[in-house]
Amino acid sequence: MSRLVLFVLLATLVILAACSKESSPAPAPPSANAPSTSFSGDAGRGKELITRHGCNVCHAVPGIDGFQGRLGPSLAGIASRSQFSTGRIENSPENLAQFIRNPSALNPQSTMPPVN
Repeated sequence: MSRLVLFVLLATLVILAACSKESSPAPAPPSANAPSTSFSGDAGRGKELITRHGCNVCHAVPGIDGFQGRLGPSLAGIASRSQFSTGRIENSPENLAQFIRNPSALNPQSTMPPVN
């Protein structure tokens, strides 16, 4: 899978996780723990890739209809987290894309399978 496709998937996951069908309150001011990188992407393409790869089999993914997994952590609010993978990895588009491709490369204790 090309880097562009992975980045779009990553960005869309972040957007879907940060959104809900209900209106949300005004964003909180940035904190010292918030990621410094902004995320962007194509939500439609991300939803398609999440469905194709079955991310919701293990994760709860806001905006995805059907089964919501509980094996992995919920992806709700992923954009507002400063770290992911049990706090072992700094949250950035590059790190998240690399983690999705090969989780054990960044966190050898991760049980998530690689999504090539």
